[in-house]
Amino acid sequence: MSKIRDVASRAGVSTSTVSNVLNGRSDRMAKETLARVEAAIAELKYRPNSTARQLKTGYTPLIGLLVPSMANPMYGFIAREIETLAQERYGFRIMIGNTYRDRDKETRFFDDLLAHGVRGVIIISSLVDEQHVEAAAARGLVVVSYDRRATPGVKSIIDHVTVDSFESARLATQHLIAHGHTRLAFVTPVGRTMSRNEKISGFLAAAKNAGLEGSAQVIEGIPVDEYGDSMMSELGRMQASLLAKSPLRPTGVVGVNDLMAFGLMAGFRDAGLSVPEDVSVIGIDNVFLSTLMHPAMTSVRLPVPEMAQVMVERVMARLADPALPTAEFIFQPSLMERDSVTTCKPKK
Repeated sequence: MSKIRDVASRAGVSTSTVSNVLNGRSDRMAKETLARVEAAIAELKYRPNSTARQLKTGYTPLIGLLVPSMANPMYGFIAREIETLAQERYGFRIMIGNTYRDRDKETRFFDDLLAHGVRGVIIISSLVDEQHVEAAAARGLVVVSYDRRATPGVKSIIDHVTVDSFESARLATQHLIAHGHTRLAFVTPVGRTMSRNEKISGFLAAAKNAGLEGSAQVIEGIPVDEYGDSMMSELGRMQASLLAKSPLRPTGVVGVNDLMAFGLMAGFRDAGLSVPEDVSVIGIDNVFLSTLMHPAMTSVRLPVPEMAQVMVERVMARLADPALPTAEFIFQPSLMERDSVTTCKPKK
């Protein structure tokens, strides 16, 4: 079994340099040095002694990962990226919990993680109120919150990592407008989270900028949170069946995420409409299933690998240095053009 000195020898560095990499203290390290250490760790299949680490640091080599529901493939993608990096670079494993965006469930998970010696957690929630998250951090958890910005004017003791949700919806809406669509809809479940609010704002801003605010509607279906994300596609299907019957049926529709957009495409098809000839559809997330739809679905890509890397690095860095100031990281989305959007043809 390889030891830390074997890794140091292979990389041509000191054991303290290897330790810094393993414990998230590589911010000031030369990229070439970091690459050599990571390569040596991978080549030697080095894994830190978890028992020794727990005795030394006082915490278990686990990172808690709280997600709304693993039924959404987007969260599975994020979890895979986080788990791979945490395990291969730092020797940490992931403990996953499904919270269904329920404040009480999130709080109970925080209690359980603390009780089991877990001191680092990444939470995907986007609830408008995160006082319970701040309270958990005050009890000793290192918390990185994904999918929401820091609350304006509030001094936070947790890190925030998110994509620009406003821009995600603005990009999608602007793409429809650029293809001549003037009757627009944004479809989302009832139950506002911070990221949903930002997406709605982005949709409305793009419509207003094009002078289309009078023909842009936000469609909110029944709450999905109490059922989990497995219901999201079915809600999209239900909303599509209603929109298909509208005398002012939108020609361009944005789903709050890809699951909703998948359901919209299915629902329009059930109603005898063609995507994109009769109605164009765009999702947000760019999960791998987007390319398998027929037609392949246009979607807004979130830079998941890059965001996952920052989340893991922030957990490890703040475990190593509790005095490290918290920070906010906002990433930019990009549009992936496929076949579910076409130029709107004026009705004769």
